[in-house]
Formats: sequence, structure tokens, C-alpha cells
Amino acid sequence: MTKSKNPDTSGAAGSPASEHPAIGFDDVLDSIRATAYRWDFATDRIDWAKNAGAVLGGIDIATLRRGRAFALHIDPEHAAARYDGVTGGAQAAADAALPYALRYRFLPKGRRGREAVWVEDHGVCFTDAAGRPVRAQGTIRVIGDRRRSIRESGLCAPGDQSGMMNRTELTEDLARLLSNRGGRDTKGAFLLAVINDLTRINETYGYDIGDEVISIAGQRLAAAVRGRDALGRFSSNKFGVVLHNCDGAYIESVARRMIACVEDDVVTSSAGSVVVTLSVGAVQLPDHAGTAHTAIGRALKAVDKARTSAGDHFCCYDPSAREEAERRRNIAIADEIIRALNDRRMMIALQPIVASRNHDPEYFECLLRLRLPDGSVMDANEFVPVAEEFGLSKLIDHRALELAVDLLRTSPDWKLALNVSALSTTDRHWTDALEALTGKDRTLTERLTVEVGEAAAIADMESTAAFVMDVRDAGCKVALDDFGAGYASFRSLRNLGVDIVKIDGTLIESLGADERDEMFVQALVELAHSFGLATVGEWVGDERSVDLLEKAGVSFLQGNFFGAPELYEDKAAAKKAG
Repeated sequence: MTKSKNPDTSGAAGSPASEHPAIGFDDVLDSIRATAYRWDFATDRIDWAKNAGAVLGGIDIATLRRGRAFALHIDPEHAAARYDGVTGGAQAAADAALPYALRYRFLPKGRRGREAVWVEDHGVCFTDAAGRPVRAQGTIRVIGDRRRSIRESGLCAPGDQSGMMNRTELTEDLARLLSNRGGRDTKGAFLLAVINDLTRINETYGYDIGDEVISIAGQRLAAAVRGRDALGRFSSNKFGVVLHNCDGAYIESVARRMIACVEDDVVTSSAGSVVVTLSVGAVQLPDHAGTAHTAIGRALKAVDKARTSAGDHFCCYDPSAREEAERRRNIAIADEIIRALNDRRMMIALQPIVASRNHDPEYFECLLRLRLPDGSVMDANEFVPVAEEFGLSKLIDHRALELAVDLLRTSPDWKLALNVSALSTTDRHWTDALEALTGKDRTLTERLTVEVGEAAAIADMESTAAFVMDVRDAGCKVALDDFGAGYASFRSLRNLGVDIVKIDGTLIESLGADERDEMFVQALVELAHSFGLATVGEWVGDERSVDLLEKAGVSFLQGNFFGAPELYEDKAAAKKAG
């Protein structure tokens, strides 16, 4: 974009032209701390005004020439809403010029940085005959330099109460209570309040209305606690409360007051009245938790139980011998995972994925196994959930990638599939490791299919879409795992750009028992094929399932009927012996 040239420099009649110099477009933008852009959706290219880098925090604007790159500089809580706000979402009108006015946090140094500025984004998006976005053009204006205050306000979204604690401050207050630095009265509690069905509210009304609901709920909760207690934003739909000097009866009283203050009256938003419900989980301190980390974990368990309860939406953590034994077992497994990673005792088991009709192996899925010191082997379903709970998933993903790449090198005729956890799909380290381990050798990457779980994709669609694009650019194919398990399957297909969908095994496991299951699987297969995607039927256990899936048109089949997972070292030994 260039400076505008206005040949009409005359003012009132008789005024000399020199008294009214030409207006410089960039000068106007600079004066209001704004910049301008044009975004072409077909190429994902963004053209910026000359001052864009300076306005957006001194960033090298050349790094933001693609829409995907720009999205990775938006606060994750706002990214999806921003995209839908610009494009009009899935129900955008055809051949339209859709105006938008948005406000979100821009991160000059990306999501790993700590700086942020609030911006207003105003513009128009043009759609084609199918309602798909073609071009957007508009202005971005910095409305407040919030580098310091963002660090202080943590996860607060637009409209949050400025006086509310963030997660870090809340955790620090919780730690002070437990360490007896908060005063002589160390008895207390930690509560987590969750807005139920926030995803449904976002999908129905839009993310901006979801932000309004969160803000209004926070205001109501603030009125339900005492002044000496601490209330803060814990995460996107969760609020935390640290109660000081209280007993069990008071804990329940506060929790029920919190639920009532949110649920008794509908939330009046800019889109109209929205019905909001709340679930609350609590843990007594220090009786049932001695550290902030333990208190948070047990409050999360309590609130999960409250959310799944058919009646009461309040639950206070109640320790039991079974739960304590499970907790100790999980700690032991987490320790064993770390030792196994250090000792190189993680291994790969291979399960064939066969072509429909002829049942010839097309490729193998790499399934992790853990060799214990006594020589026995632990299945992934025993240790992967623990790894996710203790934040070890990325370490496991990295080791699995190393093993898979080594196998691709030693077996040049094989094709492999590898599952990646939700944490890795939102972290650049995994794709960096893929590039480093393969040396960008496409004879390796083109034989690798990366599987992403549908639940992870739904949780952070924007980041997952960027991950998918990076992986495909490297030469790999991408499969959406557990397809059909989540309500957002159709949207996932539309937004992610994957190559393959793997139909959720729980749907296939019951094939033949209910005709409705067959119809549903048939619909999923037809939907995938309409997008030009291959399909895999998982958990195939009998010949009847094979017949039904092949009749439905599934491209590939996987399950114990065609071969149980087999350790690669055993498979290699058998191959060598033969």
C-alpha cells in the first residue's frame, strides 16, 4: 500500500492550494496508532501498510505476510473468535461485503512472549457465491499499550474485571495459606467454579457473547465471596476462590451462593438472554491438600465430578482409600515414565492398517510401549493418561518421533502412522524436531502420517490448523483420529485440511448390534469422501464389521482382526529368522 495522492488540494473558494497540503494516508494512520492491511484468503497472503511493523510493537512485518502467521501472534483465547469475526463464520452470507469490528490481544513476540497490546480491528470481508471468504481489508488500531498490565492480569479476556486476580496471583495466595504465611488462621479451602457448556454458548451465540457471559458471571461471583477471600480467573471458563479461616459448612454455603448468584437470573448479553449454569468443586485445606499443586488437582477432580452429576452441581473433595491408592500408583507410573525415557526403554509396537477389499497392509500405526525393568511391557493405555496428567506428553511424543524416524530409515519400503498429543499440536518444538530428525528428507516424511485427535483439534482449532499446515508442508500426511466422537466433526473437517479421517472405534465396535450405528458410520464415510478424504475404520474385530465397513465404502481397516500390535523388535526378529 502506498500513500494516497489527493489532487484536489483546494479548500474554500479563493483559498490558495498551498494552504491545504495533500493528506498522507500513512501520516493519518500514524497519528491514530493504526495500520491497514489486505488479506487474500486463497493464498493466505496479507499485504500491510508501510507503518505496520512499528504500530504492532516493532515487529518485523515480513514475518506476518500470511494469515496463519498473524494468527499465532493473537492471544489463543481470542484467535478463533477473531477468525470467525472476520469471515462471518460457517453461516456467512454469499456474495456479501461483511463489516466487522473486533477487539483482541495482539502478542508482538508471539505466544511464547510476555508482551501484549490491545487492538481494534475494523474492516470488511468479501465472500464468494458459496459464502466462503475471498478477501478482507481493514485497519488495526492500538487502543492501549498493555505490556505491563497483561502480565498483571494474566488470562483475563476482554471485559474482565480489572480488580480480579489472575491464575498466578491466585496460586500464590493459595500457597501462602498453606505455608501459614497468610496469618495464624491456616484453615481454609480452594474452590473452582466452572461455567457449564461454554463451548455450546460460543457455538450458538459467538465467542464475543461467550466473553460477555464470562465477564458477567465473574461480576456476580465477586459479590458471593467475602472481601478477605481471593477470587480470580483460573482459565477460560473457570474461576478460582481461596477461602481463609472457614470450616466445611461455610465452604458449602459459599459454593451454593456462587451457584445461585449465576443461575438464579439469566445473563442479559448483547445477543439477548442466555441461560448459564455453574458447577463448583472444593477441597478443604490443609486437611486434604498440603501444596497448591495438590489443592488445584483435587479441586479439578471435584469440579469434574460436580459437572457430571445429574443433580447437585457442588462437590467437595472426599479422600478415599481407592483414590489415594490410584494417586500413588499414578505417581509411581510418572516416575517410571521418566526413568524409561532416560534409559531408552520406550518402544514401538506396530499394527497393520490394511486396504479395503484386498486386505493388503498399506502402512503401520506406531503404538508406544514401555519396557519395565523386570522385562514386562506396559501398554500405552496404562501410562499415556498418566503422562498427560503430569505434563509428560511432549517428552513421550519426541521419543516416539525419534523411534519412528529411525524405523523409516531402516525400513525404506514401510509407511508409518504416529499419534501426537494435544500438547504437541500447540507447540512448535514437535515440528522443529520433525525437521531436525528427518533433515527435511521427503523420502522419509512422505511415508509418515501424523494422527491428531479430534478432541484436541476442537479444543484449539486455530493452533491445530497451523500445526496441520506445518506438518503437511514438511511432506507428511495428517489423519484426524477418533472422527465422530465429538460434536464438531463437520467443522473439524472444514477447517483443518487433513488427508485422512479415522472413524472412532467405539462406533465400529458396536456395528451389527444397531442399524442406527451402521447408518451413522455410513454418513461419516460419505461426508469424508465428499471432502476427498480417505477413511480408516478402527477397532475392527470380526468379519461382520469388515463386511459392513466395506459396504459403507471405508478405504482402510485396522484392528485385531487383521493383526494385534506387535513389538517392532519381535517383528524384526521374526522377519530375520524367516
